[in-house]
Amino acid sequence: MGALRTIILILAFIATVTVVNCHNITAILSAFPEYSEYNNYLSQTKLDDEINSRDTVTVLVLNNGAVSALAAKHPLAVVKNVLSLHILLDYFDNKKLHAIPDGSALSTTMYQTTGNAPGNVGFVNITDLKGGKVGFGSGAPGSKLDSSYTKSVKQIPYNISVLEINAPIIAPGILTAPAESANVNITGLLEKAGCKTFVKYITDTGVLKVFQMAAEKGLTLFAPNDEAFKAAGVPDLSKLSNAALVALLQYHALARYAPKGSLKTTKTSMATLATSAAGKYDISVKTAGDDVRLDSGVGTSRLASTVLDSTPLCIFTVDSVLLPTELFGKAPSPAPVMSPESSPAPAPSDDLSPEPAVAPAPLDAPPAPPAESPVDGPAPSDGPTADSENSNASNGVTSVKAPSVSDFRVIYHVNVDYVGLCYVLSLHFKCFYG
Repeated sequence: MGALRTIILILAFIATVTVVNCHNITAILSAFPEYSEYNNYLSQTKLDDEINSRDTVTVLVLNNGAVSALAAKHPLAVVKNVLSLHILLDYFDNKKLHAIPDGSALSTTMYQTTGNAPGNVGFVNITDLKGGKVGFGSGAPGSKLDSSYTKSVKQIPYNISVLEINAPIIAPGILTAPAESANVNITGLLEKAGCKTFVKYITDTGVLKVFQMAAEKGLTLFAPNDEAFKAAGVPDLSKLSNAALVALLQYHALARYAPKGSLKTTKTSMATLATSAAGKYDISVKTAGDDVRLDSGVGTSRLASTVLDSTPLCIFTVDSVLLPTELFGKAPSPAPVMSPESSPAPAPSDDLSPEPAVAPAPLDAPPAPPAESPVDGPAPSDGPTADSENSNASNGVTSVKAPSVSDFRVIYHVNVDYVGLCYVLSLHFKCFYG
């Protein structure tokens, strides 16, 4: 019993430590709208996942103005490198910044772990300038302290600290690093993935150059495979005008880096490269577990495979051609299913006395009486009518016995309305005459 209690206490301690060490930088920054751009680029570059995987980390954040100025001048790959230089693999809070031994220290950053930082380029110099000021700069020899500590934003002690600085830290050569997308052969990757038809279209129309230019800032491609163009229901693209075909092809791309994880959390419609003043050309995402589908309004297409996921470029294959509503209209709404209770009654007939269906003659029945003749008068009846029977009974005359009928079943369906009377008579019987 004592051993069991010890085990429970150990598990409880481990669970407590796990909760304490768990942090989510995206959730932390979402409470501060002045860092929304910084937060957005952490998600786009997937640096947020790397931050969350660290037990001890300090994030040096920049306000929206500073981040926008940086992103406006440089491709996403460069922005990622700069931001990774602002992620320190150590814990610093306000107190520790002003208690640095010897007044200065070098801290390793996430940029150093990429293998792209020669020498001390991946380190940040932190110097206590006294008088309440702390400076930050590249760890490369001779670098200036380009940035200053502004304020403390959020801390989970010895786990994660978020501090604001007033300007980005720029290491030598970090802004001129070639973008990863510059060396990517988009057409080669697409052809190997079975998207040769799509490659031909984007090459012939010149849309490939648009994709290549957009990839420097961020691009996500949804390339239909070859079978998708042969599927039933796909319009004849050769009948489209050149402008419409270009719009269709650009509709298969987003002007940003959007990996699968980012798409799965997307709740609103997304603008595509085809979006302009002439048309909305947006697209929505539907998810179910790990299944991700794109909805154009005309139909849906499943994300079949990931061809490339490398900041700032993401390429997927999809299993059907995306058809924008601006070119092909909306999908027809399914017809409502009528329940028996809500089914409309049959319309009344203009004929007030429709002729009932004639039943087949019974077996062994006597021959039919001769047709009524205008000369000879009405044919004699096989039996008296109700009126004649009553009349005979009153005169003391024995009435003629009507033929017996057995197994007699009649179904009437009658519908009465203001116009008239409509009925359908179904008669099934077997008669025996005595």
